[in-house]
Amino acid sequence: MYVNIGGDIFVTAGSVSAIINLETVPPSRRTVTDFIENEDENNRLQYLTEDIPRTLILTDTRSYISSISSSVLQRRLENSLNNNVKY
Repeated sequence: MYVNIGGDIFVTAGSVSAIINLETVPPSRRTVTDFIENEDENNRLQYLTEDIPRTLILTDTRSYISSISSSVLQRRLENSLNNNVKY
């Protein structure tokens, strides 16, 4: 099953490794910011919005920055994995 993670981007539910709420990660948290910078430098990061980034989605092959809240994305992922897609 597929999950809409923002805009018109869909990823397979099984490829999602993590959904990170960027609103709870302080800017001083170098681990996350270093990871994002590294993904960007290696062309594996895609911004799905020009709005305030709220969530970092990690998949098997790419990372995405979305303005959709982590709780909404988590619910979409769970629904997709249960074959009960309801947005």
